[in-house]
Amino acid sequence: MTSLAYAKPRSDILNLYGARALRGFGDGFAVIILPVYLLAIGLSPQQVGIVASASLLGTAALTLLVGFVAPRYDLRNLFLIGAGLATLTGLVFPMVEAVAPVLLVAFLGTINPSAGDLGMLIPLEHALLTQETSDQNRTGVFARYSLIGSLTAAAGSLAAALPEFLTARGLPEIGALRLMFYGYAALGLLAAFLYSRLPRDHMRAASRPGQALGPSRKIVYKLAALFSLDAFAGGFVVQSLLVLWLFQRFDLSLGAASAFFFCASLLSAISFPVAAWLARRIGLVNTMVFTHIPSSLCLIAVAFSSNLTVVLILLLIRSALSQMDVPTRSSYVMAVVTPAERTAAASVTAVPRSLASSISPAMAGFMLAGPFSALPLVVCGCLKIVYDVTLLGMFRHTKPPEES
Repeated sequence: MTSLAYAKPRSDILNLYGARALRGFGDGFAVIILPVYLLAIGLSPQQVGIVASASLLGTAALTLLVGFVAPRYDLRNLFLIGAGLATLTGLVFPMVEAVAPVLLVAFLGTINPSAGDLGMLIPLEHALLTQETSDQNRTGVFARYSLIGSLTAAAGSLAAALPEFLTARGLPEIGALRLMFYGYAALGLLAAFLYSRLPRDHMRAASRPGQALGPSRKIVYKLAALFSLDAFAGGFVVQSLLVLWLFQRFDLSLGAASAFFFCASLLSAISFPVAAWLARRIGLVNTMVFTHIPSSLCLIAVAFSSNLTVVLILLLIRSALSQMDVPTRSSYVMAVVTPAERTAAASVTAVPRSLASSISPAMAGFMLAGPFSALPLVVCGCLKIVYDVTLLGMFRHTKPPEES
C-alpha cells in the first residue's frame, strides 16, 4: 500500500472511521450519565464502583473471545454482532433498576465506565486498519482513528448536558437519562449500517491460521502483562469515577462536568496527531513513556489540591498528555507481530487491560467513601509511573520496522 492510498483511504477504512465516530459520540455521553443514572436509581458510590468493575470484566471476556475466533470468521459478521450488542445495551439499560440486573447488563453490555478504547470491536478495527496501510503510514492511520474517536467523544460529552436541559423543561430526571440510553441504541444501529458496507473477507476465510498466536507469542505476552499494569492503574480513575469524585468533592454540576470533559476530550484529540509526529522523531516507545510520566505527576498533584480551578487545569494538562500513548501503543503492537497474528495480538494485549481495569474501580469506589477521597488518584499516578519506567527498560531496543 503506497502513501497515495493513505491520502485517499479505501471505502472500508472510511466506514471504519465513521463507525468509530458514532461509537465515540455514544461513549462520550454514556460515560458521564452512567454514574448519574446509577445514583438516581438508588445505588451507592460503592455499588457504582462494583458496576464499573462488572462492565470492564464483561468487556474483557468478550474481547478475549473475539480475538481468538476472529481469524476463523468473517470480520464483517463480527462487526455486526458488536454493533447489535451496543443497540441491545442501550435498549435494556433503562429497563433495569435493581442492583442484580444492572450488574448483569453492565457485564454483558457495551457501555464502559472508561473513556478509553475498550471493547470487542477494537481488535477487529485495529487489525483491519493495519491490513490497509503501510508501515510508514501505520502510526498516522491510528492517530487519525484515535483523533476521530476523541473529537466525537468530546461532542458526546457536551451532549451529556441534555438531561439537565430536558429536566429544566419539566421532564423527570430519570426519563431524561433514559432517553440518552435510547440514543445510544440508535447510534449502534447506525454503526451496524456502516459495518454492513464492509466487504466480505473471502481471502481470510480461505487462509485461516492454525493458531491465533505463533512466533510473536512471547513479546505479545510481555506487552500484555505491562499493559495490564497500566490498565489496573487507570481503573482507579475511570472517567465515570472521576466524574463522581468531582461531584462529591466540589459539587460540580452535570452541565459543568459536560463542558469540562468536552475540553478534556478535545485536548486528547489534538494530542493524537502530535503523538504521530513525535513518534517519527523519537520512536514509538519513547513517545509513550515521555508523555505519560508528566501526565501521571499532574494526576498526583490533583489529589492534593483543594482549589477547583487548579484541579481542572491540572486535569486538562493530563488530558493533553495521557492519551498520546493510545495510537502509538496500538501501532507498536501491530508492528512487532506477523500479519496473521494481528487480531489475536490486539485482543490478547487488550483483554488483560480490561481484566486488570475491572478490579480497581470497585476498590476505588470504597476509597472514594473513605477519609481521603482522592487516594485513587495518587495510586493511579504512582502505578502508571512504574509501568512507564518498566516499559522503557524492557522494550527500548525492540524497534518496529520503520525505526529499524
